Amino acid sequence: MRANTPDMVANSSGHFSPERVCQLLIACSLLTEHKAAEILKRKEVLQEKLEAQRKRRNGHAWDGVNNAVSIVDILASLKLSIPNDRTRVLDEEAIYKALAAEWGYPYKKIDPLKLDLNTVTTIIPKTFAKKHLVLPVAVVDGHLTVATPNPHNVEVIDDIARASSLRIEVVVSTKSDVLKLINEFFGFQRSIAAAEDQFAAPSVDLGNLEQYVRLHQEDELTSNDQHIVHAVNHLFLYAFDQHASDIHIEPKREICLVRMRIDGVLHAVYRLPKNVHSAIVSRIKNLSRMDMAEKRRPQDGRIKTDKGDVEVEIRVSTIPVAFGEKVVMRIMDPDILFQKLEKLGFTKEDYQRFKSFSSLPHGIVLVTGPTGSGKSTTLYSLLRKLYRPEINITTVEDPIEMVHEEFNQIAVQPQVGVTFGSILRNILRQDPDIIMIGEMRDLETAENAIQAALTGHLVLSTLHTNDAPSSIVRLIDLGVPHFLIQATLVGILAQRLVRKICPRCKEAYEVDAVTLNDHGLVLGDQDRYRLARGKGCQHCRQTGYRGRTGVFEVMPYTPAIRRLTGETADMSRLRQAAQSEGMQTLRQSAVAKLLRGVTTVEEVLRVTWEAT
Repeated sequence: MRANTPDMVANSSGHFSPERVCQLLIACSLLTEHKAAEILKRKEVLQEKLEAQRKRRNGHAWDGVNNAVSIVDILASLKLSIPNDRTRVLDEEAIYKALAAEWGYPYKKIDPLKLDLNTVTTIIPKTFAKKHLVLPVAVVDGHLTVATPNPHNVEVIDDIARASSLRIEVVVSTKSDVLKLINEFFGFQRSIAAAEDQFAAPSVDLGNLEQYVRLHQEDELTSNDQHIVHAVNHLFLYAFDQHASDIHIEPKREICLVRMRIDGVLHAVYRLPKNVHSAIVSRIKNLSRMDMAEKRRPQDGRIKTDKGDVEVEIRVSTIPVAFGEKVVMRIMDPDILFQKLEKLGFTKEDYQRFKSFSSLPHGIVLVTGPTGSGKSTTLYSLLRKLYRPEINITTVEDPIEMVHEEFNQIAVQPQVGVTFGSILRNILRQDPDIIMIGEMRDLETAENAIQAALTGHLVLSTLHTNDAPSSIVRLIDLGVPHFLIQATLVGILAQRLVRKICPRCKEAYEVDAVTLNDHGLVLGDQDRYRLARGKGCQHCRQTGYRGRTGVFEVMPYTPAIRRLTGETADMSRLRQAAQSEGMQTLRQSAVAKLLRGVTTVEEVLRVTWEAT
């Protein structure tokens, strides 16, 4: 713990005086003198306006001694551009970073995925944490790290040291982050603790719930709600906030493990008491209209809820494992599934090639790749681009990924005879213009899709193949006659997803060609290459990556490739013909993104390979 210097003991309000903060920001080139003078002149009006906004939003001001709006709050609310760098905004983080450097304390951007629930919630009570805006974030070797926007309140730090019997290391974090995490973690811990007692018995009755579930925000939760409802509600909100694609709830021998997949990587989030696991699963089953009494068979369901102003669908799957039922929830976010086609990661040339054959009035377009390669996003984004009020789009899916009112969507139900192959015959009587088939998995489906294409319809579908040329071989292996492939296929798109380098911690470095060649990566004829990588920061959870983008292999079905499609097809000759006509392979597409500083060597090697 730092020594109690006179500066620390000084009245903390002096450290947040408007004049002092503005002068510091001017010295750090984060604020101009003219803008600072203007803000100081209007600070009372701005303060009243911000307090009114908070009261309308929250119904009350923040609790405790920190309820007053400070100059930091005012400056952050204005969203001013930083001088000499119009791409950056003077936000709360930038201000507190400057203040922390001035005060001599490290700044910490708190990653909620790295926090331990017990560390946050058991060392100090919530009332104390919220009143003084202090958050325990880690205990290492007898030292407790405490995050706070105000490190100058020495009495509070001493109280925490006495209560914990640990040496305190203070770091500076933003006020909004600290308060948000206090509300989330203490609220979740209280719900879990209460649920642990309430649901210790094996039988749970949660009552009937509406299929459309409105998630309350954290400050809307009331003490009258059931504790397990709070806990599940928190998991959904937390997943939305972290941009997770999947939530895994896994029973272990002594705990319930909660993990979330973010940018394609699973992160352990919570380790909960085992006796709340069945209650959480029952709540989720009830929301997704599953049979709560059935625990021996796998089940599928879905939940429709809201994320801000957007409706989100959550696809739920349960399966019995060694220590109970495991639940996996896939979050189908329309902001991800429905994107502008040109923003998915296509090069200009590949986008034009894909657009040229996917806009034809009839034929078969295939999108290929393994599970999790972004095929659904590409197909949904394409369908939305193709949609016009004068055309009829019909989809057959297993299951329906995202309900969209502009499409006529049919769910596969094998138990009543609705399969990909059988339903296509009925769809043709529904006067469709465009048909999307979730997967071309057998000969019956392929034959009916070909029949639809031959009768003047555009058919979109997926295949699980490694690249675009092998899709032709796959169709022949299914039993499709080569002359029908020649008559109907118009183009194939193969794709993968690579993680993008985090823009906050991106750095350039040089590597020699020999090192790259040793890893099987040939970039060109240079001796050295200047590439990029992420150092790892709080923004990207120390991974060096933030977000994902597509790499594509676009293969129009040209006359030259059509001539090579016989009763048997040589994949290497198909690939050579496609490349001679301008097809960029998945590896070449990934390398192009590597050379532009979008992704890393490791990602290129992880998701692509050099065909032989």
